Amino acid sequence: MIFAGWFVVTRFSVTRELRLWDVTALRFGIGAVILFPVLLGGKRRLAAREWREGLLYACLWGLPFVLAVALGLQLTSAGRAAAITPTLMPVFAGIFAWVFLREKQGRVRWCGYIAIVIGLICMVVGGASAHGGVNSVGLPALMTAAAMWAVYTLLFRRSALTPVQAAALICFWSAVLFLPVYILGGFSRLALASSSELALQAVYQGVLMSGVAIVSFNRSVALLGPSAATAIIALIPVVASLAAIPMLGELPSPAEWVALAVVVSGVLLAARPSHRTATPPISTTMRYPA
Repeated sequence: MIFAGWFVVTRFSVTRELRLWDVTALRFGIGAVILFPVLLGGKRRLAAREWREGLLYACLWGLPFVLAVALGLQLTSAGRAAAITPTLMPVFAGIFAWVFLREKQGRVRWCGYIAIVIGLICMVVGGASAHGGVNSVGLPALMTAAAMWAVYTLLFRRSALTPVQAAALICFWSAVLFLPVYILGGFSRLALASSSELALQAVYQGVLMSGVAIVSFNRSVALLGPSAATAIIALIPVVASLAAIPMLGELPSPAEWVALAVVVSGVLLAARPSHRTATPPISTTMRYPA
């Protein structure tokens, strides 16, 4: 639910007074402040390799990911961004796992991946005929974000970091890399936004997205595995498209609704558990006790 609303809330601001730089600063700046005590407390201190691992996660699902999605939102629509990035993520995850990890996906999953791609193509073509042409920059930005998200998901399931530690490291490194440039470069437009809009973005970006959503997603990957965790992503384009109607006035065309249904069906097929998947080692399953 938080992920779905994020596309609508982010587009609400980046198409008005704020820019993607401001949204990014609020997300990781506030998130870093809230989660930084996690990195200092606990029973043990994080090792140097875990800090480096966190930097890698920040490059995959931190600053570059948010900038890519925000750019796609600014140049397309909330409904289109919510359908492309979350639903392409399991496709990229499946392909990467098959190519680099030699994981067999099975016929059902491959059918799901094909359905996702077909549905997205129909959605993009239908949306172009109803709302104008496809932006040549926005669409690749959303696809790039999906690929980065997929790589992060595959890497995190083998990580020794807890879901909260991973979220804290993502916010910390993203803030360290971005905030100096944001402040010294004079990119801030926060003074132009209303106090209510700033409060909305601060709570949603800094608390819900950087804290609750990332930790919850990391926890689901740790407990269920990446394939089962991505099943919930099927709800994101539906919720985001419905929320965009009253909040942004973005009404999908009939062709987009049909394509959206095909995409969701494909995601559900692609996220079905594979009976061929081997049981993970005991050491991996015991890292995150229920």
